[in-house]
Amino acid sequence: MRVSAKSDYALRALIEMADRPDGRAVSAEELGRLQEIPHGFLQAILADLRRAGIVISQRGQSGGWRMARAAGDVSVADVIRAVDGPLVSVYGLRPEAVSYNDSAEVLQHVWIAARRSLREVFEQVSLQQLADGKLPEAVAAMTSDEDAWQPH
Repeated sequence: MRVSAKSDYALRALIEMADRPDGRAVSAEELGRLQEIPHGFLQAILADLRRAGIVISQRGQSGGWRMARAAGDVSVADVIRAVDGPLVSVYGLRPEAVSYNDSAEVLQHVWIAARRSLREVFEQVSLQQLADGKLPEAVAAMTSDEDAWQPH
């Protein structure tokens, strides 16, 4: 799986928003500066997140962007889907919609299994957990295996 810059930037911007104790709005300029995200790219990402109901924009002197829902109710999967679409796609199709001939049919099962594995991590990690720097135990355990850190 390849994590896009769009997903990475979206998550980093949302961690900044979730980390604000008073939930006050933050400007796109400040988010971009804090996380080194190009302004134009960030504006497009914030628009996607707004359409998904994850953030809202606020006009005026104390305007900017803030969470539309509690950070604990927004998962990494929600964010990725909002900015990049389905977690796994094959030629732009969801894995269950792909069809193969008999000899390659098993590939569809590989794609379905990969999606399930991604969901196991992405759906249980919330923005609040990321902002707090604490992963769920099951996810943290996956990172304690030395092989997980190997580039193969």
